[in-house]
Amino acid sequence: MPRSTSSFALSVPGVASLSAAFALAAVLVAPTASADTVILKSGATVSGNVLKRTDRRVWIDVGVDVLSFSMDDVDKVDATENANALSTVKQDSLFVVAEGLSELPPKEQAKAIGPAVIKVSTPAGLGSGVFINGEGYAITNAHVVQGETALRVTVWFPQADGSLKRTEISDVELIAVNNHVDLALIKVKHPDGKEFQFAPLAKAEAVGVGETVFAIGNPLGLERTMTQGVVSTVSRNVEGQTYIQTDTPINPGNSGGPLFNTHGEVVGITNMGILGGEALGFAIPARYVKDFVRNREAFAYDKNNPNSGHNYQDPPARRAFGVAPELNDGSSAGGSTSR
Repeated sequence: MPRSTSSFALSVPGVASLSAAFALAAVLVAPTASADTVILKSGATVSGNVLKRTDRRVWIDVGVDVLSFSMDDVDKVDATENANALSTVKQDSLFVVAEGLSELPPKEQAKAIGPAVIKVSTPAGLGSGVFINGEGYAITNAHVVQGETALRVTVWFPQADGSLKRTEISDVELIAVNNHVDLALIKVKHPDGKEFQFAPLAKAEAVGVGETVFAIGNPLGLERTMTQGVVSTVSRNVEGQTYIQTDTPINPGNSGGPLFNTHGEVVGITNMGILGGEALGFAIPARYVKDFVRNREAFAYDKNNPNSGHNYQDPPARRAFGVAPELNDGSSAGGSTSR
């Protein structure tokens, strides 16, 4: 915080300090038209720049001080800009990072960033994914699209009335697959030629143990399911690769979906849980996603190359030896033995 606050309260519930109370009086008299607004249950209105919001408190910069209010005293918070407007963005390769994102409770971030999450379906199953730019490039897990070329995605487009329109798109191209880190890059064509809503990747590796995170995906086909938890560790070694471990519930169908922080950034791509275990979910850190996208040419999908995305299953074990009945028609001399 740029300025400190204290817990001293005056006549307005939740005002953090005496100086803040005078600042509040000035704000109430002459609110700024372009400012965010905190409306208290007492009827008072505070205008300024909302710096941070959690489930319990909201911090608003009124120019001369930072006021802190308990959400128990707040009736409504009106922000002049969408928390996910991404007004300051930087595109690096195909993905986007952002600066100055508001920290909001997961339930509010989910409303803002949720349409960037998609369902990825194949003839063999389904998973999740997330758009990383407006052109339709999306990340999912390699094991979701392993060996498949008939891909289909489900997208939810925001409508003017606040609802979401569910749309299935079959025009999907598989761009790159990296089986080692379990990541795949796909491109989806917008049916109306417009841009998709997307989510920024975390700018820095700043996720910490105990930090609140949440996942949005399609576990067991239950579309647009949100689960919430905290980061358990940021350096869990699984078969030589580092994962983010979280107690956020991760189930089949979540694979390839995003793990968000409270700024609405993708800090990881969920890809596995421990069968029989509780609160043991894992996500591929964003740094692996960035490296994969930057070097996507090295993992470009080629349907004619057996090493680029196709999974050849082991043949079933032979249950009986000898000549197969359909071959024992007397056409060969002496018969044969199987090998």
